[in-house]
Amino acid sequence: MGRRDGKLVGSLDSLHIFTPLLYPGRCDNEAFISERIDLTNINTFLERKNNQLASETPEGEDVFRYTIFHVIVTAVMRTLRLRPKMNWFIANKRIYERNHISASFVIKKKFSDHGAEALAVLYGEDEDTIDTIHEKIRAQVYSGRSEKKDGSTEAMDMIGKLPFWLIRFIAWVCRRLDIHGKVPQSLIESDPYYTSAVLSNLGSIKLRSGYHHLTNWGTNSLVVIIGEKKMRPFFADDGSYEMKDSLDLGITIDERLADGYYYAKTIKLVKKLLENPELLEQPLAREVDYE
Repeated sequence: MGRRDGKLVGSLDSLHIFTPLLYPGRCDNEAFISERIDLTNINTFLERKNNQLASETPEGEDVFRYTIFHVIVTAVMRTLRLRPKMNWFIANKRIYERNHISASFVIKKKFSDHGAEALAVLYGEDEDTIDTIHEKIRAQVYSGRSEKKDGSTEAMDMIGKLPFWLIRFIAWVCRRLDIHGKVPQSLIESDPYYTSAVLSNLGSIKLRSGYHHLTNWGTNSLVVIIGEKKMRPFFADDGSYEMKDSLDLGITIDERLADGYYYAKTIKLVKKLLENPELLEQPLAREVDYE
């Protein structure tokens, strides 16, 4: 039976046919990569973008500034577009190509212990640039900080009031539907684990980057954790070093989708985009020379 969120990948080699059968759990097949990013060029880029934005914003209107988060989201989405295996997923022991490029993140409505959270999902188009991604994030943030709840949260709130035996049964049904790609769209349209990439900006709450697991629920095969911005040493071959503004990225991937060489080139592309952020003013679909 087909899925509404992806199409079956054909012409796979025997290894990629057998691997999902032998290792069916996504959580059992994680690979974690940590990368440190020099923010020197990003800081200059953001200063230029925000100065331009301020000059174009009518007096009295709020300025939704460009941030490092916008740069990283755009770089990840462009990488997903140019490295298609990163947008594959495994479900019911088969490999699928996702129908769209998407990224999800959590919006904290209020920075407090009891502050509610909202889920945001962005969809990328071939012609998107950092400017259109910035606008999509702005719309999601303003919407997410309203009192309105997203569809997934509303559904869970309703189910959570039922007797526990019934909740267990509904969870079992949902799990069966998840395996076959039949979970109702109303339940998964704001579910981060049905998107191409989940991003968590821990730097916004002054935490370091680190490992974050994948889940067997949903189809997500990529998690990106963004750490706190800090001055850190960058070493030269001769042992000398220079202190630079930087942040760490923690990237968790489903290693069943590709080999190490493919992932190494993918990380190389991510770093190229982040260290040359002016490239993000180009459309997602434009090729990048990063060899």
